[in-house]
Amino acid sequence: MKKFTKIFILLGAMIVAMSTANAQLSVSITVEAAPPALPVYIQPACPADGYMWVPGYWAYDNTDGYYWIPGVWVLAPQSGYLWTPAYWGYEGGYYGFHSGYWGPHVGFYGGINYGYGYGGYGYGGGRWEGEHFRYNTAVVNVNTTVVHNTYIDNTVVNNTYVNNHTSFNGPGGVTAQPRPEERAAMTEQHLQPTGEQVSHQQAARSDKNQFASVNNGHPAAAAMNKVGGRPFNEQGHVAANSTLGHNNAQLNSGARANMDRHMSTNKPANNPGAPQQNAQPQVQQRTQPQAQQRAQLQPQQHAQPQRVIRPQPQQHAQPQRVVRPQPQPHNNPKPQPQHERN
Repeated sequence: MKKFTKIFILLGAMIVAMSTANAQLSVSITVEAAPPALPVYIQPACPADGYMWVPGYWAYDNTDGYYWIPGVWVLAPQSGYLWTPAYWGYEGGYYGFHSGYWGPHVGFYGGINYGYGYGGYGYGGGRWEGEHFRYNTAVVNVNTTVVHNTYIDNTVVNNTYVNNHTSFNGPGGVTAQPRPEERAAMTEQHLQPTGEQVSHQQAARSDKNQFASVNNGHPAAAAMNKVGGRPFNEQGHVAANSTLGHNNAQLNSGARANMDRHMSTNKPANNPGAPQQNAQPQVQQRTQPQAQQRAQLQPQQHAQPQRVIRPQPQQHAQPQRVVRPQPQPHNNPKPQPQHERN
């Protein structure tokens, strides 16, 4: 019996050690300076069914300091998996970075309120139902004409997001501690960020306008509708000073304004059929003026013979007025000389 007790204690110690090791391994970098406050931005609409929201966060570069990785919609690596966001924690006099991961449940992310379903604990932006993910439109931006797997649950709305922009856990920041279910999620099987997420981070790192030293905590691209898609600023407009996305840096102001109007309708971005739809009105606009010119020429041709016919009756009326007075002066002089001669 004592042997079984010792074995049980040993296994328990190994599990605790593994949990502690996993927590320590998640710290990939330590920095002396605290990360900037979280920027407040408008979430782009979900591009299509199956995309999951990954909130934006501050990453760190050893040369240029903190830079913002835009929040973005990404595809989950497999059904049933949820994203646990990355976070900064103050530990031993330094700020340590805890990487995010995919798993069956959402683990501890420092109690940071990232918004849009990530209120500091768990995720309220949706849930898996079998092979399909349903979106809670009370907290996430989903175009219901494109994505039909939706529901509304206002109980998960966290109103403190507007006033709380803290980006780290620890003294001077959020003081939340892991809950039992979050600790359990930390021991589950995890998947690392997908290839799209890695390329998304690298693209943000290559854009100097994403660094806090340049933007003073207000990145040029605060969010994106998908990896490699369209970047948007904090106000929800197409980012003007960002190199992220589909040749966004080469767009002129007119093209950006047109895309802003397009995104205001919550249509899915990067639709392969969109360029063809935009081309059709141009063809119609070119053919319509030609038809109008033909219609305008036809009534003018019919009006010309009417102008020629109208003056003819007026010419016939003038000789009638001239003929009538001629017999009167001819008849009056004849009877007078005959009466005087008799």
